[in-house]
Amino acid sequence: MQLNIDKIADSIRAMPPESPVCAYLYDLSALQRHVGALTAKLPANCEMFYAVKANSDLPILQTIAPLVTGFEAASGGEVHWLRRHFPELPLIFGGPGKTDAELAAALDLNVELLHVESIGELHRLAWIARQKNKQVKVLLRINLPLDPALSTSLSMGGHATQFGIEPAQREVCLAFLKQHPELNCQGFHFHLLSHQLDAQAQLQLIDLCFQQTKNWCRAYGLEHAMLNIGGGFGINYREPSQQFDWQGFSDGLKDLIVRHNLETWKIRLEPGRYVSAACGYYLAQVIDIKHSFGRWFVICQGGSHHFRTPYAQGHSHPFKVIAKDYWPYPFKRYGVEQTRITVCGQLCTPKDILAYDAAVTRVRMGDVLVFPYAGAYAWHISHHDFLRHPHPEHIYLA
Repeated sequence: MQLNIDKIADSIRAMPPESPVCAYLYDLSALQRHVGALTAKLPANCEMFYAVKANSDLPILQTIAPLVTGFEAASGGEVHWLRRHFPELPLIFGGPGKTDAELAAALDLNVELLHVESIGELHRLAWIARQKNKQVKVLLRINLPLDPALSTSLSMGGHATQFGIEPAQREVCLAFLKQHPELNCQGFHFHLLSHQLDAQAQLQLIDLCFQQTKNWCRAYGLEHAMLNIGGGFGINYREPSQQFDWQGFSDGLKDLIVRHNLETWKIRLEPGRYVSAACGYYLAQVIDIKHSFGRWFVICQGGSHHFRTPYAQGHSHPFKVIAKDYWPYPFKRYGVEQTRITVCGQLCTPKDILAYDAAVTRVRMGDVLVFPYAGAYAWHISHHDFLRHPHPEHIYLA
């Protein structure tokens, strides 16, 4: 998705000059174009489900819904939220630690497919399905061992984690499924890592998943027709000009499907971050500028309680300075030029840092810093009420 900082700057300058700026701003038209381009490039037998954990704001979901096959939920709360607003859209439900109440709700709310994480969850789901006299479609989520060369900074599989079923338990699960017709196994689910920036490495991982699934189908006489290869496509916050190559990935995925003779299989992807991150911007107005022990610090209204992405990812987040001319005070307007700064928020912790050692041409008190790639795992993973600061405004541009 192409960033449009000029559009964001115009929106900032259109705000009342005396109003402090602390907001999330979402470019919905850019999101619509982006999602349409992603789905258009996928092979014909691939379906995209948006992982709503990345950003579940209703205007975001309403923009995405017509362009994808459905949504992926990771909690009962998300299932209820989605069904309330999208009663007919296909939903899939995954994630560890599903409660009995969540599993029962998934059945009652006609979730299309559940991704089962363990043999224990299989037992509980079968018991609930029998009580409700329903048959449930499931995928087994498998935690495959991975070559360390394919790992990323955030791996949910490939080693000992709470996610998925280890391959050694696969046979027990398949035997259980044969004895419990209330569970209709449709295939397998692999979501092994996140933050993937290398399209070729992602294709290598999918190649492994394809081959392993075909081996299992032959060994156990299965005729599965569905495979979920997860998401995990990353956003390059450190080098924004070097993003994941979706075109190269889509072309390579088509080649893999042909090579493995999977044209008749239904193959699903469930990206989140890569879908919505670039449509969102976090806006934070500069409150104070100070010098301390040889470094310049810029203090903004807001901080990591609104925008936790930099701390969660361990990076200095890129930003742009948007000048605001409004200055109502009779004293000097402080600012710095041609230097490096650390951008902080208002919290009482030295960890409240959004950017560090960042070069600026000029920044002044009252200017607004715009942090792009804030449309996913930003507001939704932040500790909103720490210190009880006001929440940021949420603005949705058509």
